Amino acid sequence: MTHVVTDSCIRCKYTDCVEACPVDCFHEGPDHLVINPDECIDCAVCIPECPVDAIYADSDVPAEMARFHELNTKGAQRWPLILKHKEALHDAERWKEATGKLGTLDPQPATPS
Repeated sequence: MTHVVTDSCIRCKYTDCVEACPVDCFHEGPDHLVINPDECIDCAVCIPECPVDAIYADSDVPAEMARFHELNTKGAQRWPLILKHKEALHDAERWKEATGKLGTLDPQPATPS
């Protein structure tokens, strides 16, 4: 089992979870973070650190967010590791409570498809 970053991280990119991770499995994209499923050890310490509840065990990902399994895998292959806490995106507070944010991603070559 691994963990998956889902919709709530998009347009926020809070990084509280990154420093909690003992195996450095988070990768940083332009609008959100992803977890490398090949590196995640299923320790779950990142889950309570996420202020927007974006992280789920892979078996608990809501059905409407199933696509995030693939998005995490592809993002982890393309994006750099993030090892330290960074400030959230400048308008994170505005997006914090929003849902259905996958369609708001900017079409960039680095964005997983």
